[in-house]
Amino acid sequence: ARWRDKIFGSMLDRLVRGSADIDVYVITGDVTSGPAPRRPMATGGLQPTVAQYGWGALVVGACTAVGAVLARYVSVTDVAMVYLLGVGVVASRYGRGPSVAAALVSIATFDFFFVPPFYTLAVSDVRYLLTFAVMLVIALLISGLTLRIRAQAESARDRERRTATLYAMSRELAGARGRGELVRVVERHVAESFAAQAQILLPGDGSRIEIPVGTAPAYPIDEKERSVAQWAFDHGRVAGVGSDTLPGALARYVPLVGSAGMVGVVGVRAADPRRLQDPVLQRLLETFAAQAAVALERALVAEQAQHEQVEAEAERLRTALLSSLSHDMRTPLGAITGAASSLLEDGGGLPEAARRDLVRTILEESTRMNRLIGNLLDMIRLESGALQVQKEWQPLEEVVGVALIRLEERLKEHPVTVRLPPDLPLLLMDGLLVEQVFVNLLENAVKYTPPGAPVEIAAAAGEGAVVVDVADRGPGFPPGEEARVFDKFYRVAGATTVAGVGLGLTICRGIVTAHGGRIWAENRPGGGAAFHFTLPLAAEPPASVPAEAPAS
Repeated sequence: ARWRDKIFGSMLDRLVRGSADIDVYVITGDVTSGPAPRRPMATGGLQPTVAQYGWGALVVGACTAVGAVLARYVSVTDVAMVYLLGVGVVASRYGRGPSVAAALVSIATFDFFFVPPFYTLAVSDVRYLLTFAVMLVIALLISGLTLRIRAQAESARDRERRTATLYAMSRELAGARGRGELVRVVERHVAESFAAQAQILLPGDGSRIEIPVGTAPAYPIDEKERSVAQWAFDHGRVAGVGSDTLPGALARYVPLVGSAGMVGVVGVRAADPRRLQDPVLQRLLETFAAQAAVALERALVAEQAQHEQVEAEAERLRTALLSSLSHDMRTPLGAITGAASSLLEDGGGLPEAARRDLVRTILEESTRMNRLIGNLLDMIRLESGALQVQKEWQPLEEVVGVALIRLEERLKEHPVTVRLPPDLPLLLMDGLLVEQVFVNLLENAVKYTPPGAPVEIAAAAGEGAVVVDVADRGPGFPPGEEARVFDKFYRVAGATTVAGVGLGLTICRGIVTAHGGRIWAENRPGGGAAFHFTLPLAAEPPASVPAEAPAS
């Protein structure tokens, strides 16, 4: 049976491609179940039925009635034209068999009713025989041309449907992101186009194909089906039902061949396996597979490029981090080591004031190292998503006051002005995190402004949020660098002598974003830099301040 189907399929395919106006049918059956229904193997016409012959006879009858009316006013030859028109109508609607039958019946009817002697098939003039012959030839030519045009129209419609289907899938594949979405798009279009169940299998560990993670199998895939799909993947050839290899499988497996090799296999299980033996459908399925392979290969290349980009970025950050740490930690460690060595080697000759200075140096440099390590830990928490915001209703002036107390020693050479309106509403925020924002912004102002430069803190309630400003009168930002100051490890040009690794403002952005606000920077008119950030007014605050957070 397999060789029979192969031979007949090849012969019929060549016949159909060689002549567009013939209809090919295969009638199969066995001795137990009887003949199977006729199934068209190619477009080009419909199987004639008794009803179609009947409609052809009715058309001839209508032509006879029209001819009987026109016979009083026109010649007999003109009446023959009416019959030719009827034959053309039958050919365009019902196919070759009914049209040929209509042509023969038209000649007989024309002879019986309109050629003397009337109401007989005899012919009084031999010249009418030539008329009948010409009429038959013209009727057959009209029928053949009409059927050819009809077959070409059907073929064009089929090609249009296939092209539209391929275009629709290509358009969706172009907009899909990730292999998971691409797999779903291909499976849906293949299932709709072939009225079948479609399943894509992709290579996993050890080049063993498997169902993609997160998708359910479209049909049961046991070890036998998986082995057939694996064979198609390993050999790059079609296998399964309707093919020469392992035709006993439930589905037909088509390899997805990309430019760099195999990318997967698509399995198609039709309700009627014989449909997959149609050469036209097989070529269409292979075209679907080629498009799917290109899309999946593109997604794979994009994933690899993104992975390489992430690795390169991570390597760049590691290099910048190590460079910053080696520079910024060497100074406090050297100061601590020198002060501790002096205290250790002192035999009582150092005055008390000098000893206190050495101890103060150790304390300050230790605090500096603690802040540096704290910033690194905060950055790790932000990037790993481990930062948890514990929001409570708190007054903003309390958070500002605590931040100023923490930086009292460092701000002693900078006059600080705080302008907070007395009717500023309570904010639902994490006090410790927002306090860290103020600390980082104030430390940034101390680092980049000369001694004596004032620092201003202000806040005002707007629509749905409170806008907070921290401004100074330092050198400001280089033009166009206002947005880049929030990037990791970014340092303003010419600020290499300023201590720090460039993470403070990045942490501020992460904390403000976690609260649902935003932060930005700009140069002040007259010189200086200003940082603005918002904290949303999420809901109505309580009527009174909670006892655990008294107003300062």
